[in-house]
Amino acid sequence: MKIQKIKNKESKLPVMELFHTLQGEGFHTGKPAVFVRLAGCDVGCIWCDVKESWDSDKHPSISEDSIVNQALKFKTKFIVITGGEPTLHNINNLTKKLKENNFYTAIETAGTNILPKNLDWICFSPKKFKKPLDEIYELADELKVIIFQKSDLEWAQEHEKKMINKNCNLYIQPEWSKMEKHLPIILTFLENNPQWRLSIQSHKFLNIS
Repeated sequence: MKIQKIKNKESKLPVMELFHTLQGEGFHTGKPAVFVRLAGCDVGCIWCDVKESWDSDKHPSISEDSIVNQALKFKTKFIVITGGEPTLHNINNLTKKLKENNFYTAIETAGTNILPKNLDWICFSPKKFKKPLDEIYELADELKVIIFQKSDLEWAQEHEKKMINKNCNLYIQPEWSKMEKHLPIILTFLENNPQWRLSIQSHKFLNIS
Protein backbone atom coordinates (compact mmCIF):
# COMPACT_ATOMS: atom_id res chain seq x y z
CA MET A 1 0.00 0.00 0.00
CA LYS A 2 1.25 3.44 -0.93
CA ILE A 3 1.29 5.72 2.12
CA GLN A 4 2.03 9.36 1.74
CA LYS A 5 1.53 12.67 3.46
CA ILE A 6 -0.19 14.87 0.92
CA LYS A 7 0.85 18.47 0.31
CA ASN A 8 -1.83 20.43 -1.49
CA LYS A 9 -0.88 22.65 -4.41
CA GLU A 10 -3.04 25.43 -5.83
CA SER A 11 -5.75 24.68 -3.25
CA LYS A 12 -6.66 21.38 -4.88
CA LEU A 13 -7.61 18.08 -3.30
CA PRO A 14 -7.69 14.53 -4.71
CA VAL A 15 -11.37 13.64 -4.82
CA MET A 16 -12.45 10.07 -5.43
CA GLU A 17 -16.14 10.98 -5.47
CA LEU A 18 -18.66 13.65 -4.50
CA PHE A 19 -22.27 12.58 -4.29
CA HIS A 20 -25.62 13.04 -2.56
CA THR A 21 -27.00 10.21 -0.43
CA LEU A 22 -28.27 9.42 3.05
CA GLN A 23 -25.83 9.14 5.92
CA GLY A 24 -26.03 5.42 6.59
CA GLU A 25 -24.12 5.09 9.86
CA GLY A 26 -23.83 6.44 13.38
CA PHE A 27 -25.47 9.46 14.99
CA HIS A 28 -26.70 11.11 11.78
CA THR A 29 -28.16 7.97 10.19
CA GLY A 30 -30.91 8.78 7.72
CA LYS A 31 -29.95 12.40 7.19
CA PRO A 32 -29.60 13.60 3.57
CA ALA A 33 -25.95 14.46 3.02
CA VAL A 34 -23.34 15.43 0.49
CA PHE A 35 -20.34 13.12 0.76
CA VAL A 36 -16.88 14.23 -0.31
CA ARG A 37 -14.55 11.24 -0.40
CA LEU A 38 -10.91 12.33 -0.48
CA ALA A 39 -8.27 9.92 -1.76
CA GLY A 40 -5.21 8.88 0.23
CA CYS A 41 -4.98 6.71 3.34
CA ASP A 42 -2.36 6.11 6.02
CA VAL A 43 -4.30 3.38 7.84
CA GLY A 44 -5.19 0.62 5.36
CA CYS A 45 -7.81 -1.55 7.06
CA ILE A 46 -7.83 -5.08 5.67
CA TRP A 47 -11.65 -5.02 5.58
CA CYS A 48 -11.94 -1.56 3.98
CA ASP A 49 -14.74 -1.45 1.39
CA VAL A 50 -13.26 1.52 -0.49
CA LYS A 51 -9.65 0.41 -0.98
CA GLU A 52 -9.70 2.22 -4.32
CA SER A 53 -9.53 5.44 -2.30
CA TRP A 54 -6.10 4.65 -0.84
CA ASP A 55 -3.91 5.94 -3.66
CA SER A 56 -4.40 9.67 -4.18
CA ASP A 57 -2.50 9.58 -7.49
CA LYS A 58 -5.33 7.61 -9.09
CA HIS A 59 -7.90 10.35 -8.59
CA PRO A 60 -8.28 13.86 -10.03
CA SER A 61 -7.23 16.94 -8.08
CA ILE A 62 -10.16 19.31 -7.77
CA SER A 63 -10.11 22.88 -6.51
CA GLU A 64 -11.76 23.72 -3.22
CA ASP A 65 -14.05 26.19 -4.98
CA SER A 66 -15.17 23.47 -7.37
CA ILE A 67 -15.93 21.12 -4.46
CA VAL A 68 -18.02 23.80 -2.75
CA ASN A 69 -19.85 24.70 -5.97
CA GLN A 70 -20.68 21.06 -6.65
CA ALA A 71 -21.97 20.66 -3.09
CA LEU A 72 -24.16 23.75 -3.48
CA LYS A 73 -26.08 22.04 -6.29
CA PHE A 74 -27.85 19.92 -3.67
CA LYS A 75 -30.47 21.20 -1.23
CA THR A 76 -28.97 19.69 1.91
CA LYS A 77 -26.51 21.75 3.93
CA PHE A 78 -25.08 18.69 5.69
CA ILE A 79 -21.73 17.63 4.26
CA VAL A 80 -19.52 14.69 5.28
CA ILE A 81 -15.81 14.70 4.48
CA THR A 82 -14.50 11.15 4.43
CA GLY A 83 -11.90 8.96 2.78
CA GLY A 84 -9.56 7.21 2.69
CA GLU A 85 -8.29 9.29 5.56
CA PRO A 86 -9.29 12.93 4.98
CA THR A 87 -6.94 14.35 7.62
CA LEU A 88 -3.97 13.46 5.45
CA HIS A 89 -4.78 16.68 3.63
CA ASN A 90 -4.79 20.28 4.76
CA ILE A 91 -8.49 20.99 4.36
CA ASN A 92 -8.71 24.11 6.52
CA ASN A 93 -9.51 26.28 3.51
CA LEU A 94 -12.16 23.84 2.32
CA THR A 95 -13.95 23.68 5.67
CA LYS A 96 -13.73 27.47 5.99
CA LYS A 97 -15.37 27.92 2.58
CA LEU A 98 -18.04 25.37 3.42
CA LYS A 99 -18.88 27.21 6.64
CA GLU A 100 -19.03 30.49 4.73
CA ASN A 101 -21.71 28.83 2.61
CA ASN A 102 -23.65 27.70 5.69
CA PHE A 103 -22.79 24.01 5.53
CA TYR A 104 -22.87 21.83 8.63
CA THR A 105 -19.49 20.13 8.27
CA ALA A 106 -18.83 16.61 9.52
CA ILE A 107 -15.72 14.48 9.16
CA GLU A 108 -15.11 10.74 9.41
CA THR A 109 -11.57 10.03 10.58
CA ALA A 110 -9.34 7.49 12.26
CA GLY A 111 -7.80 10.40 14.17
CA THR A 112 -4.29 9.75 12.89
CA ASN A 113 -3.49 13.35 11.90
CA ILE A 114 -4.23 16.89 13.07
CA LEU A 115 -7.88 17.79 12.60
CA PRO A 116 -8.92 20.76 10.48
CA LYS A 117 -10.79 23.74 11.89
CA ASN A 118 -14.42 24.70 11.22
CA LEU A 119 -15.91 21.29 11.96
CA ASP A 120 -19.37 20.84 13.45
CA TRP A 121 -19.19 17.08 13.95
CA ILE A 122 -16.24 14.72 14.39
CA CYS A 123 -16.84 11.01 13.94
CA PHE A 124 -13.80 9.21 15.32
CA SER A 125 -13.42 5.62 14.14
CA PRO A 126 -10.12 4.28 15.53
CA LYS A 127 -8.29 1.49 13.74
CA LYS A 128 -5.75 -1.01 15.07
CA PHE A 129 -3.47 -0.43 12.12
CA LYS A 130 -2.31 3.05 13.26
CA LYS A 131 -2.51 4.76 16.65
CA PRO A 132 -4.71 7.88 16.80
CA LEU A 133 -3.49 11.20 18.14
CA ASP A 134 -4.29 11.86 21.80
CA GLU A 135 -6.19 15.08 21.03
CA ILE A 136 -9.01 13.22 19.29
CA TYR A 137 -10.33 11.90 22.62
CA GLU A 138 -11.20 15.41 23.72
CA LEU A 139 -12.64 16.60 20.42
CA ALA A 140 -14.71 13.68 19.11
CA ASP A 141 -18.51 13.96 19.05
CA GLU A 142 -18.90 10.33 18.08
CA LEU A 143 -16.79 7.25 18.74
CA LYS A 144 -17.64 4.52 16.22
CA VAL A 145 -15.80 1.22 16.60
CA ILE A 146 -15.99 -1.40 13.87
CA ILE A 147 -16.30 -4.98 15.12
CA PHE A 148 -14.38 -7.35 12.86
CA GLN A 149 -13.65 -9.92 15.55
CA LYS A 150 -14.97 -10.55 19.06
CA SER A 151 -11.91 -9.04 20.76
CA ASP A 152 -12.75 -5.68 19.17
CA LEU A 153 -15.47 -5.23 21.80
CA GLU A 154 -12.85 -5.07 24.55
CA TRP A 155 -10.77 -2.79 22.33
CA ALA A 156 -13.79 -0.48 22.01
CA GLN A 157 -14.02 -0.24 25.79
CA GLU A 158 -10.35 0.70 25.97
CA HIS A 159 -11.09 3.71 23.77
CA GLU A 160 -14.16 4.56 25.84
CA LYS A 161 -11.93 4.87 28.91
CA LYS A 162 -9.73 7.38 27.06
CA MET A 163 -12.59 9.65 26.05
CA ILE A 164 -12.11 13.03 27.71
CA ASN A 165 -15.27 14.38 26.08
CA LYS A 166 -17.91 12.67 28.20
CA ASN A 167 -20.66 13.88 25.85
CA CYS A 168 -19.24 11.78 23.04
CA ASN A 169 -21.76 9.35 21.52
CA LEU A 170 -20.58 5.73 21.59
CA TYR A 171 -21.35 3.37 18.70
CA ILE A 172 -20.57 -0.27 17.98
CA GLN A 173 -20.81 -1.23 14.30
CA PRO A 174 -20.43 -4.78 12.96
CA GLU A 175 -18.17 -5.05 9.93
CA TRP A 176 -20.50 -5.79 7.04
CA SER A 177 -19.13 -9.20 6.05
CA LYS A 178 -19.14 -10.36 9.70
CA MET A 179 -22.47 -8.87 10.76
CA GLU A 180 -24.54 -12.07 10.86
CA LYS A 181 -21.83 -13.84 12.85
CA HIS A 182 -21.18 -11.08 15.38
CA LEU A 183 -24.58 -9.45 15.84
CA PRO A 184 -25.62 -11.81 18.70
CA ILE A 185 -22.50 -11.03 20.76
CA ILE A 186 -22.88 -7.33 19.96
CA LEU A 187 -26.47 -7.35 21.22
CA THR A 188 -25.32 -9.04 24.43
CA PHE A 189 -22.59 -6.43 24.77
CA LEU A 190 -25.16 -3.62 24.38
CA GLU A 191 -27.40 -5.23 26.99
CA ASN A 192 -24.54 -5.10 29.48
CA ASN A 193 -23.18 -1.72 28.32
CA PRO A 194 -26.22 0.50 27.66
CA GLN A 195 -24.09 3.61 27.21
CA TRP A 196 -23.21 2.21 23.78
CA ARG A 197 -25.53 2.19 20.75
CA LEU A 198 -25.74 -0.01 17.67
CA SER A 199 -24.75 1.41 14.29
CA ILE A 200 -25.39 -0.56 11.12
CA GLN A 201 -24.60 0.30 7.53
CA SER A 202 -28.18 1.05 6.58
CA HIS A 203 -27.16 2.32 3.13
CA LYS A 204 -26.02 -1.20 2.27
CA PHE A 205 -29.40 -2.61 3.25
CA LEU A 206 -30.97 0.05 1.02
CA ASN A 207 -28.46 -0.69 -1.76
CA ILE A 208 -27.48 2.96 -2.12
CA SER A 209 -24.06 4.62 -2.11
